[in-house]
Amino acid sequence: MDYVKLGRSGLEVSRICLGCMSYGVPARGTHPWTLDEERTQPFIKQALDLGINFFDTANVYSDGTSEEIVGRALRSMAKRDDVVIATKVHQRMRPGPNGAGLSRKAIMSEMDASLKRLGVDYVDLYQIHRWDYGTPIEETLEALDDLVKAGKTRYLGASSMFAWQFAKALHVADTEAWTRFVSMQNYVNLLYREEEREMLPLCRAEGIGVLPWSPLARGRLARDWDTQTERVASDEYGKTLYLGTEEADRRVVRRLGEVSQARGIPRAQVALAWVLQKTPVAAPIVGATKPHHLEDAVAALSAKLRPEEIASLEEAYAPHQVVGFL
Repeated sequence: MDYVKLGRSGLEVSRICLGCMSYGVPARGTHPWTLDEERTQPFIKQALDLGINFFDTANVYSDGTSEEIVGRALRSMAKRDDVVIATKVHQRMRPGPNGAGLSRKAIMSEMDASLKRLGVDYVDLYQIHRWDYGTPIEETLEALDDLVKAGKTRYLGASSMFAWQFAKALHVADTEAWTRFVSMQNYVNLLYREEEREMLPLCRAEGIGVLPWSPLARGRLARDWDTQTERVASDEYGKTLYLGTEEADRRVVRRLGEVSQARGIPRAQVALAWVLQKTPVAAPIVGATKPHHLEDAVAALSAKLRPEEIASLEEAYAPHQVVGFL
């Protein structure tokens, strides 16, 4: 396993992050394809055995049960100081006022709830899951800074938003001497490259570590385009990411298959190797529901793509409607 500093921070993370959205009680939340606690534990152990120290979840995943399951597994298998635990805040956790968003009230309440579910005294990386249009960014940033000062999180991160919004947040934090974001978790893969226009250059300039979510386009880059799976059938959010681009996306998947066949390695390894060579990508967030998913992810670290292979993969891309901030 390779390790890298997360942005300009001193935090060292494995170059593969295990995304934990796949783990939770299937009957809770909006992901009926998740793995329950018994089926989750082998993947946490496999990740640790492979040298992965970075685990990403969110309060909203499976109605909080992802945090519970992942927290119990990590407490039983690893020392707290040996792992980097990341979670997120913003999405709705309960009905009524203050049940979602990035107000001071919501952030303080949701942090305490996440710590309780995870069974830890602090998280390593606390991330705002989306931009909150109803709360001044100053209120959000001051509340997050207070969490750092209180020792409830070590670092702060952000997730999908427009580049101008992230630039504003960084500027406000610097102006007020509040804790700065060290990472950006955004949507980057061979089927969606719009973040290369503004967000990735901004992160390079500001020393922000990038943590791409869905680097395999929710599995679409790991198999033939027409292959149907339980997740494809039930993933309503995923369907919104690819509306109107099927023909262009088919070309990319076809080109990916050609490079994969020529290399003699799975498509997933090629697709992840492409993401890993993008700067300033620190660690793609990889979901795993089968043992080979993690094996392919780690193998991708050694699958260095040649310039002509990268050019071949990228040539087939067509611009997409901007959706990565959703």
